[in-house]
Amino acid sequence: MQLYFVWFLIYSYISEKINGHSLSMDQEFLYNRVAAIISSQINSGLFNEGDRLPSVRALCLEHKISMNTAKRVYLELESQSLIRSKPQSGYFVTTPFPRQLPLPGVSHPSLEVSNEKPNELVTEVYSNIGNTSLTLFSIGIPSGNLLPLAKLRKELAVATRALPGAGTEYEPLAGNRKLRKAIAIRSAAWGGSLKDTDLVTTSGAMNALFFCLMAVGKAGDTLAVESPCYPGIFQLANSLGLKVLELPTHPTTGIVLEALERALPMIDICLLVPNFNTPLGSCMPDENKQLVVSMLADHNIPLIEDDIYGDLHYSNQRPKCCKSFDLTGNVLWCSSVSKTLAPGYRVGWIAPGKYKERVLELKLAHSISSASSTHEAVGNFMKTGQYDRHLRQFRLTLQSNYHNYVRTIANCFPKGTKTSRPQGGIALWVELPKEIDTARLYNLALKQGISIAPGRMFTLQDQFQHCMRLCISLPWDDSIRMKLQQVGAIANAMMYK
Repeated sequence: MQLYFVWFLIYSYISEKINGHSLSMDQEFLYNRVAAIISSQINSGLFNEGDRLPSVRALCLEHKISMNTAKRVYLELESQSLIRSKPQSGYFVTTPFPRQLPLPGVSHPSLEVSNEKPNELVTEVYSNIGNTSLTLFSIGIPSGNLLPLAKLRKELAVATRALPGAGTEYEPLAGNRKLRKAIAIRSAAWGGSLKDTDLVTTSGAMNALFFCLMAVGKAGDTLAVESPCYPGIFQLANSLGLKVLELPTHPTTGIVLEALERALPMIDICLLVPNFNTPLGSCMPDENKQLVVSMLADHNIPLIEDDIYGDLHYSNQRPKCCKSFDLTGNVLWCSSVSKTLAPGYRVGWIAPGKYKERVLELKLAHSISSASSTHEAVGNFMKTGQYDRHLRQFRLTLQSNYHNYVRTIANCFPKGTKTSRPQGGIALWVELPKEIDTARLYNLALKQGISIAPGRMFTLQDQFQHCMRLCISLPWDDSIRMKLQQVGAIANAMMYK
């Protein structure tokens, strides 16, 4: 058998070399076909959770495929969260994919400019941060139990020893060079081709967005955003005297391009979260991103791109950014590690394009320097590859959590409930029957030690009262499942009162 296997591998290798592109297409077909067979076996119950799948070698022999094709089969099944690899042990079946609930429809905000203050629910809900007596489905940050805390402590100690004055001195105005170089190198994954000199570090993503809005806008300008939208953006806009225009948004593909085109005469700035935005988790297709960049550049409207969730893709490929298509420097690309690695470190950055000098002026006036020790530590964490290793595991956990949340919601929430289908990120948008007011649901759940984020927080308009956002970055276990079931039970009780 071993001799046959060796011969088979040699034959496969030679065949690939001889047939070139035609075989490449055949292999593409094969890996999809074999992955579909195994996926069907798992979903039909032929394999149970925890069952070990055939080894890569056995898969080669069974389906007469090459080693590379077999590995791609298992990578594809991993990306679907159907299986999980264990080092030196093999591949094992995870929980089968849950029954999909209906998808919420495209949002339909009024295309009228608003200078309303954010709903008071925003302050009330976010005041729960740090309350360990609550299960915080409402706060969109990763649980410390999912973060490499011991490794971060070690990096912080190393950074303090390495920096001048043990990290007490100011950094250069543009920020820590090691961090900027690491970010620039990583930008190749999404077609950014950035240099370290293109970047300015900030104290987290909100600080980055603040500098960007200050650099390109003034009081009275109109800012276009997605609807629903992260409430912190409304707070920033309000504090700077900006008016807001909410754009219709598809739960899977992001803003509706026709709506943006119609709104162009009304807006001065556009701020989007194209990759896995909160609360919907939508991801704009590349062609949409390219069209948005071109459309806004033609009208000289700056685009602020918040890419804070871009590294949290559930597929094998990180999505491109709007900045990938920026030919004129009109896109100000922002991100941070607040949703991926260390919320409290306040490590963020901007690639401000043609607005760099203005951003540097604002940083000098408002903060002078970033926190040197944490920025150095994160820069080294990226440089050594530890960040990517952490992300690979974290993404698998988030995708698994998403499946567990949807499965529980499908079983326990009222009939007619709909959920988004995020392709990455840490948020799940839940649309309940219209009889349920999620602001009231929030108050009732709070009495049982559970905090949710009512949908009214994510708009300045009179909409989304029957919706809510759930954070899926808590470690999934029986206690989290039971708390989610409690939310469903409360919602069901509200239906019949």
